[in-house]
Amino acid sequence: MPHFTLYQSNTGTNGWCVTLHATKIAMVLEELGLEYHAIFLDLDKGEQRNPEHTKFNPNGRIPTLIDHENNDFIIWESNAIVTYLVDKYDPEGKVSPKTFEGKITQLQWLLFQASGQGPYFGQAVWFIRSHPEKIPSAIERYQKETLRVFSVLESVLSKQEWLLGDKFTVADLSFIPWNIIAVDGLILRDYEGFDFAKDFPSVHKWHQAMMNRPAVKKIDDLRKALRDA
Repeated sequence: MPHFTLYQSNTGTNGWCVTLHATKIAMVLEELGLEYHAIFLDLDKGEQRNPEHTKFNPNGRIPTLIDHENNDFIIWESNAIVTYLVDKYDPEGKVSPKTFEGKITQLQWLLFQASGQGPYFGQAVWFIRSHPEKIPSAIERYQKETLRVFSVLESVLSKQEWLLGDKFTVADLSFIPWNIIAVDGLILRDYEGFDFAKDFPSVHKWHQAMMNRPAVKKIDDLRKALRDA
């Protein structure tokens, strides 16, 4: 049995977006060199809400992670999983800080990603791609919120290389999947006048630096292959 089982998906109306949360977890596992087995749930069939999965995750969403080397300990909600992985399996601080203050700063950014970037970017995708009727005002609202999140990141990254200063951590990594969707996917691809490198040069540089990491590239290539299959 592998160290972990990771429940994720590459299906469903928004499957290619929903699975981004699991993509984030896979990137962290790769960064830490931890072995895992992926189970892909079919969102179109509602498999994430079947008893076989909800017995682990009562919310019936993905991702869900089971740590078989810790008494089959179960964690759900992506940034809770991220925190668990680094707190338990990154004692050397490869992709996380060692100090208490650093851990709180990391948590601050993980919460911002979960409460700011994720919902706003996700709603933008919903209203652009999946809502049964086009509502221009809703699309505009969430596109502008996407730009606002980028402006928050730009204000920090224009002064330092990473969100925690001079060290790459999972706080940075947590933003990658939705950034991909915003820039290369649906949210801002056709937004009038948008130029990622010009409008947010520090965020663009930061994002490219992360995309060039071997662990990140490996999982993103897999994500693309699953999406296009």
